[in-house]
Amino acid sequence: MPTFPTTAKGFPANFLWGAATAAYQIEGSPTADGKGPSIWDMMSRKEGAIAGGATGDIACDHYRRMKADVALMKSIGLQAYRFSISWSRIFPEGSGRINQAGLDFYRALVDELLAAGIEPFVTLYHWDLPLALHHRGGWMNREIASWFADYATTVGAALGDRVNWWMTLNEPSVFIVCGYRDGNHAPGLKLSVSESLRCVHHTLLAHGTGTQALRAACPGSVKIGMAPAGYAKIPDTETPENIEAARRSLFTVSGQSLWDIPLWLDPVYLGRYPVEAPAVFGPKWHNPSDADLKTIHQPLDFIGFNCYSGVRVRAGAQPAPANGAGATSLGGGGTAVGAAPEDLPYPHEHPTGQLSWLMLAPDALYWKCRFYNERYGHGKLPLVVTENGFCSGDWVGLDGCVHDGARIDYLHRYLRGFKRAAAEGIPTGGYFQWSLMDNFEWAEGYKPRFGLVHVDFPTQTRTLKDSALWYREVISNHGHDL
Repeated sequence: MPTFPTTAKGFPANFLWGAATAAYQIEGSPTADGKGPSIWDMMSRKEGAIAGGATGDIACDHYRRMKADVALMKSIGLQAYRFSISWSRIFPEGSGRINQAGLDFYRALVDELLAAGIEPFVTLYHWDLPLALHHRGGWMNREIASWFADYATTVGAALGDRVNWWMTLNEPSVFIVCGYRDGNHAPGLKLSVSESLRCVHHTLLAHGTGTQALRAACPGSVKIGMAPAGYAKIPDTETPENIEAARRSLFTVSGQSLWDIPLWLDPVYLGRYPVEAPAVFGPKWHNPSDADLKTIHQPLDFIGFNCYSGVRVRAGAQPAPANGAGATSLGGGGTAVGAAPEDLPYPHEHPTGQLSWLMLAPDALYWKCRFYNERYGHGKLPLVVTENGFCSGDWVGLDGCVHDGARIDYLHRYLRGFKRAAAEGIPTGGYFQWSLMDNFEWAEGYKPRFGLVHVDFPTQTRTLKDSALWYREVISNHGHDL
């Protein structure tokens, strides 16, 4: 891997440039070599659940084309590759019997990556829960913390001698809210807020037990984090009042949406739930035990986050309440009082990707880094962008190329914000573009394309897009020309 001098104006020398994928979205081969079914295998067969009736049965056929796909990564110049393990490839019944063929596939993938000079970043859970565990209650069952620890132990023991970087969970707020509360994602349930809060707690508990299991099972020194989701909050103008309003808005628990970032990250990084949560949720709230909070609050080695968009915020005319809904819980405890933040809606004509939630917000990475570093990192943990990307309707042109200028412009703008964070002294560790290749975009099927590599799904032909060639240049000069 090339090294670069550390300067006050750019990314540090050990910064890694990568791309990311998830098992169900690319692998295909849902029953090959002893793999068991997952909740997404179930969901993709539910009538009307997936746009176009699509499934992940073939997807990008990565399970059979893995070596060629790693060669593509090398041709782009990737220094790191983030991928997820399919839990049901390792444990077809969710627990108990280990499927050796599943472990062998990921061993071979890691070996291929290392031979290509690419650092593997492993995500243990990217939404494809074994169906057998769903039938035992899934994330509703507290026992999932033990099941997840056993799974982490097995994978860590198998790969931990060669994999240094790990993530426990990808976007837990998404798979709980969309899968258990709103029913749009697998397993398609619509639980009450009270039941969903139990799922939240069990998910965070599994993160803690999984972290403990990885540290115990991996023979070498490892770096562990997670990959949470959430909009950035961006001050409308960079006045002290608006910056504080954006910070307050980001770290506020209000309403009962379960999307609020501190509900998920405060227990992980601060060892407690937001102090205002009991008042916000009332009798639906379940007070956690000190033992559970200690388990959740494991020391982590980096702050990962997925970020695609953001909301602009300004200081309003009304004061924020000192307690309850709308109050901001501070890192050291207590709540802050000041002007109530106002989230500003985007105009109808604001630029978006193919999916309506992906609104162009170039400052998103900067402000996520700045606020997360202040609240959770305190300058001690590197910030890693575990996902960032753009979906557009790409196609292969008459010249045989894929001209995706909008994606290049989007990535360029966002990376400039990330570089600003690095230049201001915020520790940065890496960046993962989502995604390496076009793939199965969950309930949206195959129409939204996020890839650096175009995939013609009927033929499985791969074509590097213009964005892949652009990203290769960014990597080669370590972001110097951004």
